[in-house]
Amino acid sequence: MIRINKLAKDLGFTNSVLIEKCQECGFDHITHHANALTGEQVDLLRRKLIGGAGQSVSVKESPAAPKVEKIGAEKKDAGSVKVVPKVEKVSTEKKDAGSVKVVSKEAEAATVRRRIPLWKQKAREDLIKGRWKEVTKVSQQKRPRRFEKRTKEVTKEQKAVPPKEKESKVTVELPATIKDVSAALGIKSGDIISKLLIGHNIFATINQGLDGELIEMLGIEYGVEIELKQAKEDEDEFSLEEAVDQEEDLKTRAPIVTFLGHVDHGKTSLLDSIRKTDSVSFEAGGITQHIGAYSVETNGKSVVFLDTPGHEAFTSMRARGANVTDLVVLVVAADDGVMPQTEEAINHARAANVPIVVAINKVDKPEANVLKVKQQLATLDLSPEDWGGKVQMIETSVVTKMGLDTLLDGLLLEAEVLELKAVSKKPARGIVLEAHVHEGRGVIANFLVREGTLKHGDIVLCGQTYGRGRAIYNDHGKEIKVAGPSTPVAISGLSVCPEAGDKFYGIKDIQKAREIASKRERKMREVALSGRQHVTLDNLYKKIEEGQVKEIKVILKADFKGSVEVLKKSLIEISTKEVRTRILHSAVGGITETDILLADASDAIVIGFHVVPEDKAKVLAESCGVDVRLYKIIYDATNDIKAALEGLLEPDKVEQVLGSVEVRKIFKVSKIGNIAGCYVKSGKILRNSMVRLIRDSVVLYDGKIATLRVVKDDAKEVKAGFECGVRIAGFDDIKAGDIIESYEIQHIARTLK
Repeated sequence: MIRINKLAKDLGFTNSVLIEKCQECGFDHITHHANALTGEQVDLLRRKLIGGAGQSVSVKESPAAPKVEKIGAEKKDAGSVKVVPKVEKVSTEKKDAGSVKVVSKEAEAATVRRRIPLWKQKAREDLIKGRWKEVTKVSQQKRPRRFEKRTKEVTKEQKAVPPKEKESKVTVELPATIKDVSAALGIKSGDIISKLLIGHNIFATINQGLDGELIEMLGIEYGVEIELKQAKEDEDEFSLEEAVDQEEDLKTRAPIVTFLGHVDHGKTSLLDSIRKTDSVSFEAGGITQHIGAYSVETNGKSVVFLDTPGHEAFTSMRARGANVTDLVVLVVAADDGVMPQTEEAINHARAANVPIVVAINKVDKPEANVLKVKQQLATLDLSPEDWGGKVQMIETSVVTKMGLDTLLDGLLLEAEVLELKAVSKKPARGIVLEAHVHEGRGVIANFLVREGTLKHGDIVLCGQTYGRGRAIYNDHGKEIKVAGPSTPVAISGLSVCPEAGDKFYGIKDIQKAREIASKRERKMREVALSGRQHVTLDNLYKKIEEGQVKEIKVILKADFKGSVEVLKKSLIEISTKEVRTRILHSAVGGITETDILLADASDAIVIGFHVVPEDKAKVLAESCGVDVRLYKIIYDATNDIKAALEGLLEPDKVEQVLGSVEVRKIFKVSKIGNIAGCYVKSGKILRNSMVRLIRDSVVLYDGKIATLRVVKDDAKEVKAGFECGVRIAGFDDIKAGDIIESYEIQHIARTLK
């Protein structure tokens, strides 16, 4: 495309004349000098102008006219002249104006007399004044180079050449930024950013990550078919180079066990007691390392125990793809029984598809009730073997050392059923448990070798970092040279601390490790910009059609146990043949950080019934992109799930929280009711906004404000940091410590995304 004003300048016409010529050619859309022509239209216009100029221009020479020198043009007949060439004066004498007759105005505009170049004028002055020696120097300084002139002329001709046709189909590798899409389409990044802003109301930068749907939409708008290509994982780069594991090379490996359970039920004490049964004296000069995992020998076989601080760490590692655990030991105190965190631990283990062995701890206490614990666990679908179930339940005591050996034997029995095997004759692979910086040794990373053999001096690639293992220590702090499968070790020599849950690989070439680490770092930045997209009710139907979703995973929280059971039954009943509903976790109470972590790791949707998320849970859900839905009517929750399955869900209402207000004192006023003396903690509270009264993360009332005052004056709004008096319409059961949340419902126009 070329604009009229640029084309007129190149052809030597005025804008108005060229616009008239365009309209004569049938280009009726050309009405302004800023309008543009395509390459084909420019060629057509040039042919018309050239043909017209050839017929309307005639040059008549008088006998007395002096010779003229033509610059940059070959001798041609007058009838075949495309553009009248520029002429140079040979002498300073005046010439007869009538010697050349120009018939066409266009030809007259194109014919321009050239002045004598400045370098020639300077040379003549020097010759006249007698400065002979300086003539050559001055002329060389002032005289322009002919090569530069030719380059400029060629550039002008190149600009007139019509642009090349765009490719009809391009390939874009995900994740992709605007810069990547711009390079693939051959379109300026600024044009793409403008189109996103104007057409899609998206503010973006050149390094902004774009999802596949938006990239395809841009391709449609630019008339280019875009084929999206998923980037191969870095792990595939080595797996392709390695031979497939042979059956004869597989050997039995030790099971990896994690302790989960409620707080103060004796997880750490039980693990310490098991370790003491396999105590080892440390050598002189040895160092004691806390590497987060311990290996215990029993009956000639090993069991590896992971020391994780609760099921939150267990789930956060699984969210990074590190499902490292083979077995879970659920520790339940015989005196307390099943507690809320016990149920959470069960649901987290089930979400990871890991077998559970129950350790009923503290049976030595007088108030211990083992039968009650088994009954409670049976209601959670954990039936003991002595009742005809499939779950081992072993009674243990840290004080009397009861059941410790039985627990180890039970874990080995479960491991035999799982047939855990690994190949040792290959480069090491495993998981990062934790990492820290030691003052004298630098970065110390705690690894769990899953397969292969890690040797002293091996090059290790771990996440976005790499290095050569300078020293390897076992779980007793002793330096070793070789570590086989299911071995916890600490290694020094990495350049940067890796993340817990990252996978590590042994690589032979350090240059390759460096390249892959830098590539991963670049991809992580792109993924951070584009963001991870979880399953939501809005995109559920699309993911079902794409085959990415076979079940809807739901975490359910409600205010009463009865509501939980009714909701569970209703949601399970709406399952279809293609997609089923799976309740990962359900409990009574507000939505906590643990619920969001489980949803993030399992790609689940959180549904709250008459409850709201905690402040920290809100922030975590927004950062992780977890879909949290709040309902007050069971019918609405089931309808939304049904609509999402049918592809009919189009959200047009968005709830926006305006502010949070803490009730500090209650004032009783006769004939009016209770007035809440409040302090605005965050945001603001509006006189005409909707409010909900929250007590212990449970919504007690949802309504409107009757009165909002500051001191004795009515107020339209009160901002954070100020005190106010609030009376809620139709509700007087307000207590000090309650939270009043101000919110509004925004109606968003439905648009195609």
